[in-house]
Amino acid sequence: MERMIGHLDLDCFFVAVERLRDTRLVDKPVIVGGMSDRGVVSACSYETRRFGVHSAMPMRLARQLCPEAIVLRGDMEAYSQHSAAVTEIIRDRVPVMEKASVDEFYVDMSGMDRYFGSWKYLQEVGQEIHRETGLTISLGLSGNKTVSKVAANEGKPHARSWVVQGTEKAFLAPLSIHKLPFCGEVTTQTLRQMGIHAVGTLSQMPLPLLEKTFGKNGRILWERANGVDPTPVVPLSEPKSFSKERTFDADTTDLVFLYRTLTRLTEALGFELRREGYCTGCITVKIRYSSFDTHTRQVSIPATSADHVLLQHVEAIFYDLYDRRLRIRLIGVRLSKLVRGVEQLKLFDQSARLAPMYQAMDYLRQKYGSQAVGRAAGLSPSDHKPCT
Repeated sequence: MERMIGHLDLDCFFVAVERLRDTRLVDKPVIVGGMSDRGVVSACSYETRRFGVHSAMPMRLARQLCPEAIVLRGDMEAYSQHSAAVTEIIRDRVPVMEKASVDEFYVDMSGMDRYFGSWKYLQEVGQEIHRETGLTISLGLSGNKTVSKVAANEGKPHARSWVVQGTEKAFLAPLSIHKLPFCGEVTTQTLRQMGIHAVGTLSQMPLPLLEKTFGKNGRILWERANGVDPTPVVPLSEPKSFSKERTFDADTTDLVFLYRTLTRLTEALGFELRREGYCTGCITVKIRYSSFDTHTRQVSIPATSADHVLLQHVEAIFYDLYDRRLRIRLIGVRLSKLVRGVEQLKLFDQSARLAPMYQAMDYLRQKYGSQAVGRAAGLSPSDHKPCT
């Protein structure tokens, strides 16, 4: 069976999302990144690239090269939402998909030529993405991931490139070595010092010389230059649940201590849910007694990621499950029946009033660590530090 690997790459993704949100930015030079001179460019429009601006460039230099550029801080939440929408479209249409980054995808369409034309079908997926999201996407198709990625990048934006099996080496040969995905800045510099500037030249280099210079990566370089890449498409896997548990140093019946532990576990899980973009529809509490006898109980709930809702159910399950005659060795909490998205808030619901607080707490956790902030109920006396 002929291997058919597609690469889908959203065109100038961050800028494209910003233009969907504000059409006045269309056809204007746009830079997304840090606002200060010490910041760096995260993304830039094709209008700015004509002036030499590129991603990872210091913002000060980018402003000097293109002083008329509109500089935006960027909104990762908005980019994640649009990326998730594209991911769902691709996942529903192809048998195997790998999400390489927020704006890049690999798909394995091997065997689909028996039922569809793989190239025609891949183009239809690209059209559906544009129709449903307003985003344009570049497409590359070949027998492996490397050639497909290069093919998609060569014609950007809105590239449509199919490299027929057997022509991979000829397709790559005239290209600059820095266009090979495996060639980083240091590797490219070393190759140029060796007099190697084109992929075709690299493909003809003696393999022992490349292995001597680059170690085991030398063989990979040689294979990629010759259009060989056996790397499989790794299917996107979604977590089925989030869980945490705590085994105590000493078995206990201290209810205050147990509740404090449950609070910490639940808050940590709530943070994971929101960070990964999920809500949960099922909560399970586990208790293991000193006798190693283990009991669990679960309840189904309306999908949520709000700590105060999760804690309410966790506490109720725990007290319903707990046998006070025995000491506890371990307790745990598991959240399952995961659904993508955020909780639908009602105007007068407590979750709506607390949502800004959760956003602020999550920001602090992402910046300073998961233990940076939490409910007082989850803190032990030793956790309190005097103010200075």
